[in-house]
Amino acid sequence: MTTHGATEATPAETVPGYEISSDPARIDADRVYEWLSTDAYWAVGRSREKQDRAIARSLNFGVYEESSGKQVGYARVITDHSDFAWLCDVYVAPQARGKGLGTALVAAVRAELEPYGLRRILLATADAHGVYEKVGFKRVDNPEAWMVYGRH
Repeated sequence: MTTHGATEATPAETVPGYEISSDPARIDADRVYEWLSTDAYWAVGRSREKQDRAIARSLNFGVYEESSGKQVGYARVITDHSDFAWLCDVYVAPQARGKGLGTALVAAVRAELEPYGLRRILLATADAHGVYEKVGFKRVDNPEAWMVYGRH
């Protein structure tokens, strides 16, 4: 499944006509910036410099149309590859939604991280709980134990 640090999703994780890859060379940074800075409630207004820095320092995943190679989805992970990961910036382009690509993307992320034996993968969502629950994510049992510093 892994070649030169990049993963191509197995058939069980894909939607016909699409592929998922963690090959950083395939990420369309212009497209990702446009999506997130204009259409993702959690990142609207994010600067290009900040987005490029986030991409450079994260494990990135893209969803691509097989016929054109065009990127239609994105996710990134911040991790120590040992104990913890934060899944963020999960996005599927409007024209590609409703096909199961978000679920397939998150399943591919989990598969990529599985060999590390991480203690936990966290994420935050305001409106896509069902997508994440389909691949095993659960709401925090003890939210009173969690704290945050900064904007929330």
